[in-house]
Amino acid sequence: MEPGAASSGTEDKGGLRAALGGLTTRGRSFFAAGVAAAVCAYVLGQSDLLRVGMLLAVLPLVCVGVLHRTRYRVAGSRRLSPSRVPAGSEARVHLRMDNVSRLPTGLLMLQDHVPYVLGPRPRFVLDRVEAGGRREVSYRVRSDLRGRYPLGPLQLRLSDPFGMCELTRSFSAQDSLTVIPRTDPLPPVRLAGATSGYGDGRQRSLSLAGEDDVIPRGYRHGDDLRRVHWRSTARYGELMVRREEQPQRARCTVLLDTRGLAYQGAGPDSAFEWAVSGAASTLVHMLERGFGVRLLTDSGSSVPGEGADGFAGSTQESADAAGLMLDTLAVVDHSDGAGLSRAYDVLRGGSEGLLIAFFGDLDEEQTAVAGRMRHRSGAAVAFVLDSSGWLQDGGEPPARVEDRLRQLRESGWTALAVPAGAALPDLWQQAARQRTESGAAQGSAGFTGGWS
Repeated sequence: MEPGAASSGTEDKGGLRAALGGLTTRGRSFFAAGVAAAVCAYVLGQSDLLRVGMLLAVLPLVCVGVLHRTRYRVAGSRRLSPSRVPAGSEARVHLRMDNVSRLPTGLLMLQDHVPYVLGPRPRFVLDRVEAGGRREVSYRVRSDLRGRYPLGPLQLRLSDPFGMCELTRSFSAQDSLTVIPRTDPLPPVRLAGATSGYGDGRQRSLSLAGEDDVIPRGYRHGDDLRRVHWRSTARYGELMVRREEQPQRARCTVLLDTRGLAYQGAGPDSAFEWAVSGAASTLVHMLERGFGVRLLTDSGSSVPGEGADGFAGSTQESADAAGLMLDTLAVVDHSDGAGLSRAYDVLRGGSEGLLIAFFGDLDEEQTAVAGRMRHRSGAAVAFVLDSSGWLQDGGEPPARVEDRLRQLRESGWTALAVPAGAALPDLWQQAARQRTESGAAQGSAGFTGGWS
């Protein structure tokens, strides 16, 4: 929340009428008692009682006028720590109030608006704030459901010393808390034939194949003089050096099936939420391993990144790339699509390296579409969630799911069924073992060095 200010004065909406509407129960009681006493004094002819009644009736009105006309300004700010949290984790919201006027304030009640899913609405009572003083308070929020939740606006309730009147002032600025899916650390498994480490598994494309194919560039401060290309230097009249060999970054596409008809049930323990969490864990793991990662959905949309063809992590920091994708997964919802053809159209453009997919229920037609995706990828791993099995709380996958897994495996996929409550790290290792056992038969060269 950007620093804002709330002031009490005639420019506030509602004017004096709104101030009169702010009379508390005590103020209304005093006013009613004063009017009743004045009427009784007039009927009975008691001047002393009339003076008492006038005092009781006027006191709340005086408090309203003083509070309404008081000219002081209070600035407020909000800070989230952190502003992005995994589902099920807590974040702390820090509120700061500064009295920027020359007058001390009275009793203040501070209230922040938060969605119901984050917890109860926080309220704080602040004692008198001296001129130029400040007060800081904080509260915690927590959600088991991912999403982007607004915080604010902040409301400040002003009260007079006698508690006769309360006026509410609101700040206009708001903040948002992003609750991202939970992520599980994945084991750095190694497949048979895989090289050790990420760097050893890269392919490198040389920018020069021979003396006649040299593409030199101008000398830059710090270049090794041993790389100076003297023939080009003589030709161009300036110092030229050979280009360095350029590493080709390994790529990974994480495909998330968001079709509404592919999942049943809702809530933090549903099959769809497991798939979203699995996709988040996978992309974070692959970015940490140095891959260029792209997040793709069944609708064919991918998270925009600075990398080529939508791949992030190559020209931007991995932490920024992960944050961008996790923010997208925080608000991803079911799509209205009925098939995977749009995602296939994106993938069929060429070899995209490693493909890791999280599928919901697949019929025969969509299984065939998914099988064709494998031919455009160096290697493919599929986690298939059967929603009916999740609703039944586990058990063996039905025969229909086994048929889909068999079809995917015949197409070259490493396919696993995901039972209810399964742990992704265990499935990750199981996929590695399955890939190792069938690697030679399925042509796992593209997978070599990519699963780590």
